[in-house]
Amino acid sequence: MDHIQNTTIDAAKLDALVQRAVGDLSAGYGGVMVSLGNRLGLYKAMAEAGPLSSREVAGRAGCAERYVREWLGSQVAGGYVTYHAISDTYELTPEQTLVLANEDSPVFIPNAWAVPASMWSDEDKAVEAFRTGKGIAWGDHDGRLYCGVAAFYRNAYKASLVPEWLPALDGVVEKLTAGARVADIGCGHGHSTVLMADAFPASRFHGFDTHQASVTEARKVAAEAGVADRARFAAARADDYPAANYDLICFFDCLHDMGDPLAAATHAAKAIAPDGTVMLVEPFANDRVEDNISPVGRLYYAASTTICCAHAISEGGHTVLGAQAGEARLVDIFRKAGFTRFRRALETPFNLIIEARP
Repeated sequence: MDHIQNTTIDAAKLDALVQRAVGDLSAGYGGVMVSLGNRLGLYKAMAEAGPLSSREVAGRAGCAERYVREWLGSQVAGGYVTYHAISDTYELTPEQTLVLANEDSPVFIPNAWAVPASMWSDEDKAVEAFRTGKGIAWGDHDGRLYCGVAAFYRNAYKASLVPEWLPALDGVVEKLTAGARVADIGCGHGHSTVLMADAFPASRFHGFDTHQASVTEARKVAAEAGVADRARFAAARADDYPAANYDLICFFDCLHDMGDPLAAATHAAKAIAPDGTVMLVEPFANDRVEDNISPVGRLYYAASTTICCAHAISEGGHTVLGAQAGEARLVDIFRKAGFTRFRRALETPFNLIIEARP
């Protein structure tokens, strides 16, 4: 305390920091409200309905009006719902609908709040990991993590993978159209695998993941999409799945989670066809910490702390890349594995898409 009392405090800087902290706290509270609105169907009840009273929203969603009225207040305060004071009504604009009510929208966000919910639930595990240096395996997290991550990436992949990312790779779409063998490493719930299988019926897709529950879910996703005949899934590590001269090997937001990414890249070098392609999709990051100061960088560093690095450490932690590895470190992994040609095929605010060839 004496040190603080003897230090000159910049009132403006202090005020700005407190405002940021309160804003972050408000966002945390707001996330709970967004999740409730999604689970209760409140946003869907408002979508394309025009101005509604709180009683009308409650009636359409089958909820108690007094709770809904307070929830609506939180949404107006957060800018997620528009309020018309003259008529005491609430409205979801087309833009708000895309973010909050349309589950097929590439910017639909409510399900992503399951991830920080799981992080809070696993806080004691994170504290222990910090103190001991031990890892936390993907399968040891709160169950909301898997659904939240799958939902967060599913729509982004749906909007970009087939129409943008694959065409950015040299000659890959032509191979997929004619009929190719594809391995999707760390496939999770299989959304990326299924999207490709649906778009390219002449090709055969093999999804591999170490998490058996995710593999089981991926099979269900493929069956529901009608592509189970050409999208198969199996539990396997990134360094021991069958090598089969794959024309395309994909790593979707997973290499940085692995305890030995070099072993995964080395195995890919053995499993790929001589003229094959690796598509490496990773969280967007620049190569230096000082160049990753942004809301997206903050989100990724935080998730990396308790999820990505923790899992890599649980697998032995030979190289713990983290979710903000950056292009230079990622390319270096594949160069050491024997790949010789590299290209940043594309980038988005959330992802780097890197092409690697033998």
